[in-house]
Amino acid sequence: MPSMLDAVVVGAGPNGLTAAAELARRGFAVEVFEAAETVGGGARTEELTLPGFRHDPCSAVHPLGIGSPAFDAMPLARHGLEWLQPELALAHPFPDGSAAVLTGSVGESAMSLGAQDAGAYRRLVAPYLGHWDTLAEDFLRTPWDGLPRDPYRWVRFGLDALQPATLLSRRFRGAKARGLFAGLGAHAIAPVSGLATGGVALLFALAAHEKGWPVPRGGSQSISDALASYLREQGGTIRTGTEVKRLDELPPARAYIFDTSPTALARIAGLGRAYSGYRYGASCFKIDYALSGPVPWTAKEARRAGTVHVGPTAGEINSALSAAVAGRDPSVPFLITAQPSLVDPSRAPEGRHVFWAYGHVPAGWEGDATDVIERQLERFAPGFRDLVLARAVAGPPQLAARNANYVGGDIACGAFSGLQTVIRPKLARVPYATAHPAVFICSSATPPGPGVHGMSGHHAAKAVWRRLRAV
Repeated sequence: MPSMLDAVVVGAGPNGLTAAAELARRGFAVEVFEAAETVGGGARTEELTLPGFRHDPCSAVHPLGIGSPAFDAMPLARHGLEWLQPELALAHPFPDGSAAVLTGSVGESAMSLGAQDAGAYRRLVAPYLGHWDTLAEDFLRTPWDGLPRDPYRWVRFGLDALQPATLLSRRFRGAKARGLFAGLGAHAIAPVSGLATGGVALLFALAAHEKGWPVPRGGSQSISDALASYLREQGGTIRTGTEVKRLDELPPARAYIFDTSPTALARIAGLGRAYSGYRYGASCFKIDYALSGPVPWTAKEARRAGTVHVGPTAGEINSALSAAVAGRDPSVPFLITAQPSLVDPSRAPEGRHVFWAYGHVPAGWEGDATDVIERQLERFAPGFRDLVLARAVAGPPQLAARNANYVGGDIACGAFSGLQTVIRPKLARVPYATAHPAVFICSSATPPGPGVHGMSGHHAAKAVWRRLRAV
């Protein structure tokens, strides 16, 4: 170990591990400090309910993970990461037993929306098909960080992406297409009438057609473990079970990179009120289930999908998100659900299944949404409750206790609203740099934002190595 490290990373989530691996493979001496006993951050897998049932406490399905330029640049398959694709990426069921779907086939997806909207959907996605690699590089970054690789599509996609999902979906006439699009936009954890939610929806739709919405074999922990293994192979070291409260507790280094919330960064690094204007968003109420069998969805398509959105209409979805942001208790929640054991039997004992669902609730909400969530599930999967062997419930306080980056239970580490949609954590030419010349931030509070893709870590690492080479 050198007398002074090149970089110390605080936080071993996907972004912190990516930043550390990027620096280590370029010959820098790197050490990672993690408060938990294992690496993972928002990409973990644990037995939350019963023995043999392996749940993902946060992220489970990873369309931006398999499509990440940062992950693609590392030999993660050699370190144990294997992607498993469900038969259908997404199903969005309706009360009549039908469903809109997203698959690798644009034609199949378009036809599921009905003849009246199939053509409009094809026209919406057609300009971007076959261009995922450049699209991902151009949009999973800071917009002003150099010229885009594909300027034409960057501008065209940007004009679509800045629109609210509700506005972008006006090209559709039917409830199925509008509901599907609203559900995709709701991944922003913001009302789908908000700025740039159309971009979230379109990006997730394109990911389904180009890369799929896969799960990692063995659970999301496999992503973190592969990143950690590659980092160690490159000479980096990881210390778990080590909470960092002050900058001077860390070993001497030329740079310090924080995979933390801006609030925690300011507290640990002594940056005062540097991020006092940063806003956190609504939270979630999440339930992990151990089930005796597969979810009995009325829509047959939902029984084949890795992810199921339970809404169903654009109006209901926007109302549910608006209520959470406005601080109102959930009544009819929009649910994002995942059923990874459909494609990965190793996640549960033979014949059993793991399943999770979450709805949106106000930040810091201390209520119990179990009943409203399960009533919504029963609406589209009658008999669901009869299959429940055990459940693990996590509202905003539990989410925040599990992961310090989830301030108030905000799993996106920052509100997706107003200027903060595109400028986070604060207005700066290099958003990963701070007022302290040796301190950087790489969490999902920085561009391109939330998701298990490592791109915030990748861009922060670039900012660090540019700084280190300049001195």
